[in-house]
Amino acid sequence: METVLLYIVGILVVVVGLIISIALHELGHFVPAKLFGVRVGQFMIGFGRTIVSWRRGETEYGFKWIPLGGYISMAGMYPPVAGQAARTASTGFFETLVQDARTASADTIVEGEEHRTFYQLAVWKRIIIMLGGPIMNLLIAIVLYAVVLMGFGIPQASTTLGSVFECVLPATSERQECEAGDPLAPGAEAGLEPGDRIVAIDGVAIESWDAVLSIVSGSAGESLDFTVERDGVVSSTTLTPLLTERYVYDEQGLIAEGADGEPLTQRVGFIGIGAASETVQQSVTTVLPTVGDNISRVVTIILNLPQRMIDVANAAFGPEERDPNGPISVVGVGRIAGEIASIDTIPVFERISLLTGTLASLNVALFVFNLIPLLPLDGGHVAGALFEGVRRWFAKLRGKPDPGPIDTAKLVPFTLGVVLVLGVMSLLLIYADIVKPISLF
Repeated sequence: METVLLYIVGILVVVVGLIISIALHELGHFVPAKLFGVRVGQFMIGFGRTIVSWRRGETEYGFKWIPLGGYISMAGMYPPVAGQAARTASTGFFETLVQDARTASADTIVEGEEHRTFYQLAVWKRIIIMLGGPIMNLLIAIVLYAVVLMGFGIPQASTTLGSVFECVLPATSERQECEAGDPLAPGAEAGLEPGDRIVAIDGVAIESWDAVLSIVSGSAGESLDFTVERDGVVSSTTLTPLLTERYVYDEQGLIAEGADGEPLTQRVGFIGIGAASETVQQSVTTVLPTVGDNISRVVTIILNLPQRMIDVANAAFGPEERDPNGPISVVGVGRIAGEIASIDTIPVFERISLLTGTLASLNVALFVFNLIPLLPLDGGHVAGALFEGVRRWFAKLRGKPDPGPIDTAKLVPFTLGVVLVLGVMSLLLIYADIVKPISLF
């Protein structure tokens, strides 16, 4: 029962964190819009029917039933078109969408406040307003990663032994247990035990586990003098690494494969020891590189999104396994958060740290996704403003009249198409996260 409750708590943490992230995202649009004098009629969290709302001044604030986004309603998102014809029975479907969008935009303009419209703002002001939301998600991610790295710290290999193996087995061995006749691991033969801290090797002080691996892997057949500390007592022992076959791992910690698809191996020195993990608080200089690495991973996923979605579909409707590094929906994020919260084999503070890191990654995804230059995403509005700015600059350069704001209402049919595609992708990911979820543990 306790595990179930913790699982639910993990999901609730992500849901609440997502709602707060959405609210702050919209606040990133709202504040500069108000500073630049734009009339904001609504500030809503969620989509669909309204659950509750209240009015403060000229703005209605509220929550809607579907907490998968939010919006602020700014006056005059689309510029009016002089002499626009009324809709008739012969008006085409797409023309109807465009006219309805212009009409809805015109309805947000209060008589006498035509100067408080979004489309009349300078290009740079519109860009600041539309970038305000994604930038807010980026700042949230930076703060959360700072809490994880500098406050909680991250687990990393220490110079203390966590395991000592009895025998030496090559990486390609089908057996995982020692049998009579297997060569005794040099570490066990030399009397090393879990809990020993490696102080020095051949008189060289050891500061990290990587230093141990570097010396051992390159010293096959050579005698090494290990200085270790056990229960406060420092002693020395001599051992000789054996030459054995190990897998090659990539930067993500996965087994690397050759051009033929087979796992890559290398022959290295081996003594049969493993490091114990310890949580180490990181310096402030590690925060931005960590955020940058996360942004890079999300960008890679988005650039390969068509193939990624095909892989998700094949996994959801076929026997293939889900790619653990592939895209997931909010449902998938919630399931992972539930798993993290319900793990009883790690301390509570580590679970809190993992949940905080999950929310940080979620905000990085929101930051990158909203910068895609397609309407109705923020990046689409930024691209439109930039295009308008370039068009006006060229007109001025050629001595021609100001062409005015671009008619973004004409892109409403395309915007609807983008919304439909995103909706289908979201439904596919949600289905895949239900029938074949990605599990971290």
